[in-house]
Amino acid sequence: MTSSNCGEEKAMSVMEWPHHLLSLEDWIDLPETPEYQVEAVEGVLVVAPRPMPFHQLALTRLGYLINEQLPDEYCALSEVEAVIAEAPLTVRVPDVLVAPAALVATNPARLDVADVQLVIEVLSEGTRRTDQVTKFSEYAEAGIEHYWIVDLDPPISMITYRLVDEDYENFGEQSGIAELDFGGHALTIDLNALTTRRAQRP
Repeated sequence: MTSSNCGEEKAMSVMEWPHHLLSLEDWIDLPETPEYQVEAVEGVLVVAPRPMPFHQLALTRLGYLINEQLPDEYCALSEVEAVIAEAPLTVRVPDVLVAPAALVATNPARLDVADVQLVIEVLSEGTRRTDQVTKFSEYAEAGIEHYWIVDLDPPISMITYRLVDEDYENFGEQSGIAELDFGGHALTIDLNALTTRRAQRP
């Protein structure tokens, strides 16, 4: 979505517009709505409250910890639009995703699903079924190789999935110090540090 200099468009509620299945062009023309988290699913707007601070802290810390350990050719980003499908339009805004650093350096407005190697969603109230069922299917069908889900309920845990024969296979659930693999690169994440002010480096 992009901002507009037109006062009328700024005043327009995202929940009132448009009244048809969205195209990518419609999505780009939507007014900014910083008070909401907005996605598109098969051409239909999905509007939800912005995540609470606890959730925001976790995804920010997670992106930082992963970036510290990724090889130079990759970059972890938080809350970046990813076009999962153009027709009908599905645009998701994952909590964290990993994409090629060379592409990120071009500062694209959004990413194509083909450029996304890993998606991480942090469960929160109201998103559990979406993250565990709907997005699980969408990301698998779109061909995203790695999908990890973080649950902040004590003890904080992470389930890692990897695409095998077009379906996600569970590669294990971890808590505490998670030893992870991303494309042959080892990542170590202190899951308990996701909700503290300072993260512990591996």
